[in-house]
Amino acid sequence: MSVPPKPAVDPFDQLIPMHLRLDAQGRVTHVGPSLAKLAPQARLVGRGVSELLAIRRPAGLSSDAAIMRAEGRTLHVTLRAGHGTRMRGQLVRLGSGAILNLSLALSELSDLSRYRLTCTDFAPTDMTIDMLYLVEAKSAAMAESRQLIQRLEGARLTAEAQAFTDTLTGLRNRRALDQVLHRMIEQKRPFAITHLDLDLFKQVNDTLGHAAGDHVLRKVACILLNSTRNTDLVARVGGDEFTILLDGLVDHAALRSSGARIIERLEAPIDYAGTVCRISASLGTTTSDLYARPNPGQMLEDADRALYVAKRLGRAQQVFHGAGGNASLPTRHAS
Repeated sequence: MSVPPKPAVDPFDQLIPMHLRLDAQGRVTHVGPSLAKLAPQARLVGRGVSELLAIRRPAGLSSDAAIMRAEGRTLHVTLRAGHGTRMRGQLVRLGSGAILNLSLALSELSDLSRYRLTCTDFAPTDMTIDMLYLVEAKSAAMAESRQLIQRLEGARLTAEAQAFTDTLTGLRNRRALDQVLHRMIEQKRPFAITHLDLDLFKQVNDTLGHAAGDHVLRKVACILLNSTRNTDLVARVGGDEFTILLDGLVDHAALRSSGARIIERLEAPIDYAGTVCRISASLGTTTSDLYARPNPGQMLEDADRALYVAKRLGRAQQVFHGAGGNASLPTRHAS
């Protein structure tokens, strides 16, 4: 059985795969294989060249006949079918017809994926291949640059988070407290400051060691977070000292209730390796409405002064700073 001969390969399809072959009237008789990929659903053969291409420059080439007379001139065109691809071309008369060789405009080279074109779709001598390598190199460099920027941004955010976070408890630290406190004052928002110091904590450290103390501090952090609102800020500002900013809350009755709840929860036994740890807390509170012009340093000092009054009165106390810098009568938690 004889094997049928392979169809002859069109030399123009190999040498200039993105071309149109035109008859004497300017109708398309053949489409190069690469050009056909730009408009795979469109019927190109048999149509006039002016139906397929909109000539942007030179002006005035709006008919098949005018395009056929443009031999040797650089044509800037848009393929009407498909994605409206911008191209450049040059027409050469061949016998009674012509060959219109086309290439992609530079603006189209950045997104060849939508055309499903590769380097094999261009003539080996086409400068487009060199441009494609440059575009690919640029895309790779841009991708690497974006990844580097993302890594740097992630590192920056991590560093910022660490700078404002207490490493032992995960609470905010004094730096974060100062930032939020200044912002609240600038925005003239009402708020309260409660300074809290643990009672009996030294006894835990002295009898069970610092590992037990660290365990208790982490438990205290969880209790304080669970006893406050999402809008409040809880910060560890010292070894066993904490400060709470209560946003929008200046009512003493509500603050007294909140303080009593915190003290009650902190007095619950804390287990450490089978040993029960017992602590309590003293609280000093001041509110922004006591000041004509709230000052961060003054308010923190007043809350701290109220805390020391509570400490002198015994454990499980909450003392409120009063107008004129005097501490009000303490609120004792019934233990």
